Amino acid sequence: MDFWEVYDQHYGRVRQFVLASVKDEWVADDLLQETFLRVQANLDSLKDPSKLSSWIFSIAHNLCRDHFRKARRSSAHERVDQDDIEIIEASSLQQELEQRQMGQCVQNLTNLLSESERTVIHLFDIMDFSHQEVAEILGITVENAKVRLHRARKRLRSMLEESCTFETDKRNVLTCEPVEPTKPSTC
Repeated sequence: MDFWEVYDQHYGRVRQFVLASVKDEWVADDLLQETFLRVQANLDSLKDPSKLSSWIFSIAHNLCRDHFRKARRSSAHERVDQDDIEIIEASSLQQELEQRQMGQCVQNLTNLLSESERTVIHLFDIMDFSHQEVAEILGITVENAKVRLHRARKRLRSMLEESCTFETDKRNVLTCEPVEPTKPSTC
């Protein structure tokens, strides 16, 4: 197996996964570099080439977990990501703002999930891995991966129902509104 072929084939998806996990491009790039250094150093020792993808993602996942452990120990905390809103037409600006608010609401609630819940949702729903691949990446059984995914989705759904009211407006756009305006909400 040629390392550069492996690198070219997996780089984009691994970067997307790591960046979604750590939410910091500098840290993601460092973890991505470390991931592929470990892949390069151990590629010849991989016994089952059919598990290459899950092996690479396992390395990346473990490095992300190590990063969070170190961050917790040193009590360095995350930064708040805020995108600048571009000036565009009033109607599309409103729609874009509503979509961002809803996306931010869901992201805020997702961030309240445990690390294992966030990871399984991200791997399955965002990265589009199969149950088998998620299980291999996390080092658990397929049944355990299914259970974790079910529980994580159920918890997120419950949090969304408690915090937000979802409605479709006259333009047929799904919007998210806080349940009680007087109560602090994550939406």
